[in-house]
Amino acid sequence: MTHPTDAQRRHDPAVRGFASDNYAGVHPEILAAIALANDGHQVAYGEDQYTEHLQSVFRTHFGPQAEAYPVFNGTGANVVSLQALLPRWGAVIAAGSAHINVDECGAPEKIAGIKLLTIPTEDGKLSPELIDQQAWGWGDEHRAQPLAVSITQSTELGTLYTPEEVRAICEHAHERGMLVHMDGSRLANAAASLGRPFREFTTDAGVDVLSFGGTKNGLLFGEVVVVLNPEKVRNIKYLRKMSMQLASKMRFVSVQFEALLTGDLWLRNAGHANAMATRLAEAVRGIDGVTIVRPVQANAVFALLPREVSERLQKRYRFYFWDEHTGEVRWMAAFDTTEADIDAFAAAIVEEMGRTA
Repeated sequence: MTHPTDAQRRHDPAVRGFASDNYAGVHPEILAAIALANDGHQVAYGEDQYTEHLQSVFRTHFGPQAEAYPVFNGTGANVVSLQALLPRWGAVIAAGSAHINVDECGAPEKIAGIKLLTIPTEDGKLSPELIDQQAWGWGDEHRAQPLAVSITQSTELGTLYTPEEVRAICEHAHERGMLVHMDGSRLANAAASLGRPFREFTTDAGVDVLSFGGTKNGLLFGEVVVVLNPEKVRNIKYLRKMSMQLASKMRFVSVQFEALLTGDLWLRNAGHANAMATRLAEAVRGIDGVTIVRPVQANAVFALLPREVSERLQKRYRFYFWDEHTGEVRWMAAFDTTEADIDAFAAAIVEEMGRTA
């Protein structure tokens, strides 16, 4: 008979990957926080003391009006947020590369019944001018009504919106009667790179609701829907339950975010991941046949190299093709990526490129 204490480690912790920051483990300070919350009983479904305290933690970062609703994952956070912005006939404008469009298995459409109006972009970013390509047809009963805009910070292409760019989008959207959602699965990476507090490019810029990410920045699991404009964004608690995102043992989500955000853990983790991505880009930029194709502004590096080289490298380090047609790949750094990891990966790229020459 096998007991829990008989469990064996079934992976080699020395093996590293660059496919996603989700591949990383859990930061020790987060594990310690979970253990701290584990003893005894607490009321379920968010009526625990940790979730109550979490409200003040988020208000420190996003203002006294902010309301925090922990959920299980990023797709859930996005689906709940978008439902809160739109009536049944509403549609959301988003970049064609947005996670809600290409990486959520149609959840906004299938679970929330939301029409996505997408726009091709070069850098993953929307602008007022791009938004206007889809911001039309109000009052036309034949067209899903564009009533929300969703932007991502940092974007799926690793680029960043400045506070001024976010403000311009929000003002433009609000003038047209639309609300604004921000997918912030890597919001900490954006803040670390910009050197700006969260509030400056969310609440103060006019964002109405935010999906705040934690899993990619050292948490075991969990994201938070942060309502920044309670006058316009309502009924989250009902939508969260209806969308299967209400955790019974919510204290274990909430205490993780308390540990992440009360001090500077969020900044240490995100800043380190960003620095490792920069180190990788600098290490490979001079390799003949390797091209960094996008600005490295957060913790992602996008590169072009011969497909056969990428395929050989994938047998040594996990990473994904971003564009199967062009052969563009994406390399992600995480909070636990080390300088040695970067240097070994760069050396492997040099080696595999040499086999092609």
